[in-house]
Amino acid sequence: MNSILRIQQLSHKYTSSWAISDINMEIAQNGIIGLLGSNGAGKSTTMNIICGVLNQTEGEVHVNGFDIRTQPELAKREIGFLPQNPPLYTDLTIDEYLTYCAELRFMEGSKIKAAVEEVKERCAISHFGSRLIHNLSGGYRQRVGIAQAIIHKPKLVVMDEPTNGLDPNQLIEVRKLIKEIALDHAVLLSSHILSEIHLLCKEIVMIEGGRVVFSDSMDAFDNYIQPHSLLMRMENPPQLAELLKIQGVTKVDFLTDKQIRVYFDGDEEITERMINAGVQQQWQLREVSLEKGLLDDVFKQLSSPSAHS
Repeated sequence: MNSILRIQQLSHKYTSSWAISDINMEIAQNGIIGLLGSNGAGKSTTMNIICGVLNQTEGEVHVNGFDIRTQPELAKREIGFLPQNPPLYTDLTIDEYLTYCAELRFMEGSKIKAAVEEVKERCAISHFGSRLIHNLSGGYRQRVGIAQAIIHKPKLVVMDEPTNGLDPNQLIEVRKLIKEIALDHAVLLSSHILSEIHLLCKEIVMIEGGRVVFSDSMDAFDNYIQPHSLLMRMENPPQLAELLKIQGVTKVDFLTDKQIRVYFDGDEEITERMINAGVQQQWQLREVSLEKGLLDDVFKQLSSPSAHS
């Protein structure tokens, strides 16, 4: 059985510098896979090669078993692409535009009308079919962009920053739509916003400096760095100076008069040391819990030069 997407040793050079180098990735089933990286990391280059917009310098890309370079027509029939700026013809109505997109994908003429109606219903734009696209809000334009990407029922849907620029209500609606699409398609979703990837994706591939620096589940990503702070609640807290004397403690914040956050230097025995001090000095401890590192901490750690040198 073919993988939906298989990328092997993918590299691309613009003039003398490598934009991406030795990218490997595989998508075997439906769902949302996050492609994460800061601006300029190599995400757009990777997506443009996957979608056949750009010919790679080295490596192979197979979409549902078809080589994007040697079998471009067959491969592209398996791909739906939503670029960061949706490719909309704003002087057309939604019906005219989606019909045109279906024809571009070489869909059978007898099936196009039904496909247009189906995709309009799925993207909740049926009631706007005869409206000119330039009269639509940003959220509805994005829905039309998503509709053109799935009208031919591709195996792989590639979305580049699909929620960028939407207001909070539009954001919620488009996220919900993407999750629904992922039930029937593999969705490769690119973003530089960690919270967006965290909300939508179960798997994540992170690119920095043109290389894959992380590829695993979102849970593994959350747990990548060790806890670096303790949350403590007590009835009889000590003075700040007493806490700072404890080995390994680097900083203390009083959140309330009875709750503190203790930052430490990665010492694995810090919890035991704090509990022992609390018992000896009668802090009357009520709660002690390790806090996971924030997503931003993981991002900074993975994107630092030492992480992928």
